[in-house]
Amino acid sequence: MLVLVAPGQGAQTPGFLTPWLELPGAADRVAAWSDAIGLDLAHYGTKADADDIRDTAVAQPLLVAAGLLSAAALGGVSPGVVAGHSVGEFTAAAFAGVLDETAALRLVRTRGLAMAEAAAITPTGMSALLGGDPEVTVPHLEKLGLTPANVNGAGQIVAAGTLEQLAALEADKPEGVRRVVALKVAGAFHTHHMAPAVAKLDEAAKELSPAAPATRYVSNKDGQVVTDGAEVLARLVGQVANPVRWDLCMETFQALGATALIEVCPGGTLTGIAKRALPGVATVALKTPADLDAARTLIAEHAAV
Repeated sequence: MLVLVAPGQGAQTPGFLTPWLELPGAADRVAAWSDAIGLDLAHYGTKADADDIRDTAVAQPLLVAAGLLSAAALGGVSPGVVAGHSVGEFTAAAFAGVLDETAALRLVRTRGLAMAEAAAITPTGMSALLGGDPEVTVPHLEKLGLTPANVNGAGQIVAAGTLEQLAALEADKPEGVRRVVALKVAGAFHTHHMAPAVAKLDEAAKELSPAAPATRYVSNKDGQVVTDGAEVLARLVGQVANPVRWDLCMETFQALGATALIEVCPGGTLTGIAKRALPGVATVALKTPADLDAARTLIAEHAAV
């Protein structure tokens, strides 16, 4: 059984979209999306520097566009499950047919702008903790006033809070944590700091008519399979201010019998976690079009019939 997943913020790097735009029809597709959301995706994916694409209002639609473009380049895939990490949930919602591609991109453009506004209220950020025991790490974070915003599994938790709180974490790491790595994001996402963005996203979501997922859709909220389109949309809205439980998503993948996992562009983060947390599950990360053949082989061997 094949799982198709989409990464979240921090996965983007300068120029990562360049080789994908060389594929037949890709540039026209991205140009149409750019017109629909009022953002030059091709520019930001090819010419912008790291600081430009760190801006959450840019990063979010750019990541969703890259995920959709790379999945389309596979030439047809029938996964048994779809899921996305943080903003990658919007990519997954499009994969599952809950939202069409343009609607997903428009909504995520609203999300990015609203979260950027919320992030500007107080200087905040996120840092990944490598190693450690969650039962020790989480209380330590809470003592420092930080939120375990991403519980990713395989020993990785991402803390979020003010820059002062994150500096205190650097100086006072939880027992067993090897490193604290600042992430390339512009705010404390999936925390109470993002509450102002939830209301704006909710207003935008009211204009949409979501469809029931055509493929099993696993939610970041609790790792559960969600079968109702309206519920998927409601979770996309609320997840802005709630922790991402990727660890529970992977438990669900395992329980459903996952044998392979493909991570769409810019792949690498989620396949890295899967290699540690899901032993025996074959993985391919779509970083450039050179990875498409390996992904197609995996699809032929593991996709649903």
